[in-house]
Amino acid sequence: MMTDLAEPLKRQAAERAAEFVESGMVVGLGTGSTAVYAVRRIGEWLRTGERRDLHCVATSAATEALALRLGIPLLDPWDGARHIDLTIDGADEVDPDLNLIKGGGGALLREKVVAQASRREMIVVDESKLSPRLGSRHMVPVEVLPFGWETQVTFLEEEGARVSFRTADRGLPFQSDQGNFILDCDWGPIADPAALARRLGTRAGIVDHGLFLCLATDLIVAGASGVTHRTRS
Repeated sequence: MMTDLAEPLKRQAAERAAEFVESGMVVGLGTGSTAVYAVRRIGEWLRTGERRDLHCVATSAATEALALRLGIPLLDPWDGARHIDLTIDGADEVDPDLNLIKGGGGALLREKVVAQASRREMIVVDESKLSPRLGSRHMVPVEVLPFGWETQVTFLEEEGARVSFRTADRGLPFQSDQGNFILDCDWGPIADPAALARRLGTRAGIVDHGLFLCLATDLIVAGASGVTHRTRS
């Protein structure tokens, strides 16, 4: 029931963000149940001619497949585009400073590469994703190499996390688009996300993590009282 109630809010937020897409842009296409509405709106505009000459970068294989079905032109491999004008993506959790936890869908590595290349990273969520402190509502996905992944579990547990190995259908290991494993780490509310991100970044075998700090420039939130747009102060 809660999922059913959230869907109209997700659509409102994503379609508001899509309004910032202008003809001629290089656009990052996000991954997940909210960003998909923006991808569909972009595809509709290209089909009707409301937007022209868009070139897009997909943040996951799933988004790439959707874009191709909708006739959205994709840069492969970016065709020399060093910067992306605007990326529209979702998040699993957002704190008051527009820091994020992402990666619930397992696309965190490509999502972060695209976010770091974006002049404007616009995050679209419904109000249930807002949190006073990262880790209060969602675990932190950590993408690790399959080689020696058990040692990363030990390291993360020593860092205070309760670690769950993400599985796919029939209990098989979930693998990211890059063929890596995902460890979902529950630290509870994180007192210092930047310090945690630095520690994770120094560990060989950890490919990336779902802490997206100081990357979002805009936040669009849909809730019972309407749609709001905030920018990073």
